[in-house]
Amino acid sequence: MPSKPSGFLSGNPGNPHEQRLPETEPAQSSALAPAVVLTIAGFDPSSGAGITADLKVFAACQLYGVSAVTALTVQSTQGVLRSQPVDSALLGETLRCLQQDLPIAGVKIGMLGSGENVATVAAWLRDFSFPRERVVLDPVLRSSSGRDLLDASGQTLLREQLLPQTGWITPNLDELAALTGLPVTNREQMRAAAEALAATAGLRVAATGGHLDPPDDLLATPEGEAQWFPGRHLATRATHGTGCAFSSALLCRLVLGDSAEAAVAAAKQYVKEAMEAAYPIGRGRGPMHHLYRAFRGECLSNG
Repeated sequence: MPSKPSGFLSGNPGNPHEQRLPETEPAQSSALAPAVVLTIAGFDPSSGAGITADLKVFAACQLYGVSAVTALTVQSTQGVLRSQPVDSALLGETLRCLQQDLPIAGVKIGMLGSGENVATVAAWLRDFSFPRERVVLDPVLRSSSGRDLLDASGQTLLREQLLPQTGWITPNLDELAALTGLPVTNREQMRAAAEALAATAGLRVAATGGHLDPPDDLLATPEGEAQWFPGRHLATRATHGTGCAFSSALLCRLVLGDSAEAAVAAAKQYVKEAMEAAYPIGRGRGPMHHLYRAFRGECLSNG
């Protein structure tokens, strides 16, 4: 009888394609392991947004990033041409696999792609009993090029099932309007909608005002507090994935121990500096330079 491949054991005798590594003791090292943070999001092949961008932000924070892919997309700096959600059962298996192996310190949620994936992530967070204050949701509902990325039924599930498991949400003006059903075209409307969402869902809302003039961001809390974070428009084409980077940097700062206000301020500063440091990539709206501080010998955790 032929022997099994060295180092592998069959995970299911009835399934020759399913294998698992034998249990071993963790490798010992004198270095302290960084905190592990998880991104649950779509795959952008141009790496300006989504999973790969999130992992670059995590690396900039000197945290260890792991990921669960929710959707594949056909896109570039010029826009999204097509998206295909992954099977929700596969997504659930991925989340449980990571949870059973790693001490996850924080979760960032981006594009989910389907109502089934929304329900799967919500159920996993609920069953995992993960603390809400370390779950940051970037509610990706539509691409910047205008393509819908989550249908109406998926948005309903997001509001009803996912928001109760989430401690933070980082909507832009359009997403804030879609989630609240309120008009959001100026500062006053932005504050009213953010405060309504914070109170109704019982979470912190870090609303990004990139389309306002000036582009100020707003933090609204369930306790009725609100704080503005001033911004200014930058003359750059490097705007692809700014929302992804902001929410990922926010999660990192929370995991690193920042207060709510300090985390928002640091995330906003990181996005600003990464946009300013960007180099030209692609023919459309290019990516930021996510690792600019590493190239300068610095790290986000020191900023």
